[in-house]
Amino acid sequence: MYGVHVYGNLYGCDQSVLSNEERLRQIVINAARIGNMTLLDVRSWKIGEGVSVVAIVLESHITIHTWPEYGFATVDVYSCGKHTDPEKAFDYIAAALKAQRVERRTATRHLE
Repeated sequence: MYGVHVYGNLYGCDQSVLSNEERLRQIVINAARIGNMTLLDVRSWKIGEGVSVVAIVLESHITIHTWPEYGFATVDVYSCGKHTDPEKAFDYIAAALKAQRVERRTATRHLE
């Protein structure tokens, strides 16, 4: 089994997107498709001004947590299986949120 975890912080994001729960849900759905992941469920919550979106994919998960008042979001994309592309999914999310600065980290896991 092979796993890739792509996660990081996005700064200077579009505040109107960061506070739009339905738009963020659609971004996560699109990211799963772009990353070649099998979407099982998407849940979201409006928390203060921000939004948290959690997608369960067959291969693991995608999450976004936003703080519109700071133009800030955290993103976590984890998947198992060589057929997926979590880096492409993460990059799509960063572009969709119109991040001006991205701190991205990638960890790979090879499990026998």
